[in-house]
Amino acid sequence: MKTNKSFAKRIKVTKNGKLKTRKQGGNHFNAKESRSTQLNRKRGKTLHMTNRAIRRFLPGAKIVTNTQETPANDNTTSEKKSA
Repeated sequence: MKTNKSFAKRIKVTKNGKLKTRKQGGNHFNAKESRSTQLNRKRGKTLHMTNRAIRRFLPGAKIVTNTQETPANDNTTSEKKSA
């Protein structure tokens, strides 16, 4: 299977196998944004993908996958307690 080149050009695989990408909305129309918002958009973010998506779009990449998945219920219970 071939690598999706348009997708591969937008991401970078780090040494530890994480996927890094740019944040959206940082190219133009930024005069109205606060300086902190502009600087936050310069910083990259970690991209989370399923193993199936990684195999589809980046078949040749050496990516370390997280074998332990956290249950989704942990996040919802902590938000309800704090609210």
